[in-house]
Formats: sequence, C-alpha cells, structure tokens
Amino acid sequence: MSTLQRVMYVEDEPDIQAVAKLALELVGGFTVKVYSSGEEALREAEAFAPELILLDVMMPGMDGPTTLQALRGLPSLATVPVAFMTAKVQPAEVAHYKTLGARDVIPKPFDPMTLASQVRAIWEA
Repeated sequence: MSTLQRVMYVEDEPDIQAVAKLALELVGGFTVKVYSSGEEALREAEAFAPELILLDVMMPGMDGPTTLQALRGLPSLATVPVAFMTAKVQPAEVAHYKTLGARDVIPKPFDPMTLASQVRAIWEA
C-alpha cells in the first residue's frame, strides 16, 4: 500500500479549517486542500485527486452526506475513502454514516495533535 499524501477536507468553518490544515500538514506531513462547501469540492476535487476525503457533516447548502453522494458520482473519486468529522457521534449516528459509505467518523472537537494519526489509521484500515 502506498503512503497517504493528499487529503481533502470539506468544512465551512474557517477556524476549524485552519486548525485541521495545520495539524494535518505540520504533524502529519500531508498535502491538504480545504474546500469551504460541497459545491466547491465537487468542482475542484478531481483536479486535486485526493487519496482520502474528510467531510464535515453539518454545512449550509450541501451537507456532508449529500456531498459524499455527489462525489461518489465522479469516476475518479468513486472509491476514495471518506471519513466524516462531526460532533454527532452516538453509536446509531456513526452506524448511519457508515451505511452512507463513510469508512469512519472523527469526533469534533478533534485533537490537533492526534488528528493526523487518526486520519492515517482510517487510511490503513
């Protein structure tokens, strides 16, 4: 298996975008592309060619599950692993996200020091 390098993160909150990008780049050594909306991600994600996608669940416009469904319609992204990042992490909610096609769920608020290792563990799962 190759090493994870390119991570795409769809998140509408600028403060969270900044912390996650720093954590993933500085701690994890990843190349990170952040999109502020599902619509933006759909327009630009194929050009970035992410190896793993992180999706916020609650976003205005297209929410995370809707964005995931749309990304799955793009041939080059149809099999890219996806993890949702959300505060809604009750067992039933996590199970629901997995039925939508997410590989895992990262709870918010996340720990910037461990986010990269969480992402790597999802990638290697």
